[in-house]
Amino acid sequence: MLIMPAVDLMSGKVVRLLMGDPRSAKYYEHFGEPVSVAKRWESEGASWVHIVDLDAALGIGDNISVISSIIQSLRIQAQVGGGIRSLERARRLIATGAARIVIGSLAFKNPGAIEMLLNEFGDDRIAVALDHLNGMIRVGGWRESTSFRLREAAKFFTDMGVKFFLVTSIQRDGVMSGPDIENLFQVLDLGANIIASGGVRSLDDIAALRDIGVYGVIVGRALYEGLFSLSEALKVALKH
Repeated sequence: MLIMPAVDLMSGKVVRLLMGDPRSAKYYEHFGEPVSVAKRWESEGASWVHIVDLDAALGIGDNISVISSIIQSLRIQAQVGGGIRSLERARRLIATGAARIVIGSLAFKNPGAIEMLLNEFGDDRIAVALDHLNGMIRVGGWRESTSFRLREAAKFFTDMGVKFFLVTSIQRDGVMSGPDIENLFQVLDLGANIIASGGVRSLDDIAALRDIGVYGVIVGRALYEGLFSLSEALKVALKH
């Protein structure tokens, strides 16, 4: 199982939010600027980092130059999400060196765009974000509800050829209340690579996610708050 440290960006700085609320922003400037934060995770053993442009997700700005600087500085892979609402932006992020991009709103509003990107770049470079509140998909920086249920959405995109999903439990994001195992179980049998996000607070949570068979897990606040180290998490993730 992969451990992907989160590098969430607002106003060019590393930040964590609670349940996606920008008013809850906690900046981690004592970790340094974003490039040095990402390089820290690389030096501690990460093989991927997960970068999110929160300003783009919320429609209030853009951190693409910072994202480009991070990617260029790393020898490891970068997965990038947040506000990718056009084919142009998707292609631009891949051109900057993103190994995989994560698409939410665009996938639900224009599924044909996902087919186009899969054909253009291959199924290992495109992930669909399944951001859900109690099993119901939300888009638009988590502010817009949809009529899609989690499993229904996952099945729709799996049938289209999507092989990677980022499944985020909105009510658990940043609050360190434990991962949403129950909802993850709804999509684990579809044959896709499931990356879990939201709620991780302990090494036991990492072990629980490993044991149910997810492909990867995003870890954010727990690392930044020092609840465990990245090397500890990597060790647990690799145990059988």
